[in-house]
Amino acid sequence: MWYYSHCCEVLDVKDLHISALLDVYGEFLSEKQKRITEHYYNDDLSLSEIAENEKVTRQGVNDLIKRAELQLLSFEKKCRYCESFEKLKKLSAEIRKGGGDGKIEEILDIIDNL
Repeated sequence: MWYYSHCCEVLDVKDLHISALLDVYGEFLSEKQKRITEHYYNDDLSLSEIAENEKVTRQGVNDLIKRAELQLLSFEKKCRYCESFEKLKKLSAEIRKGGGDGKIEEILDIIDNL
């Protein structure tokens, strides 16, 4: 399961977002796209390191990662699972703090729309 806050603090918000999308939608990428994108976002390898390991050019790695990012963002735009998960986490936290008035109905609406 994906958790938005699972990555280390050196990653910026965009990197965290792409890493989270990769966790959710990575299986829809080609094996090579998934592997290389995971190396870049989750293993913190540089483009040069990945290129050397994969025996491809640095530009080839960069292009592949950019295409994978676009695909992941497109999947999220259509499915919105990560967005819904974040909303559910926020509502859950509010309920735990005692502010549950109307929040259960909102949670059920989100679940119904998944």
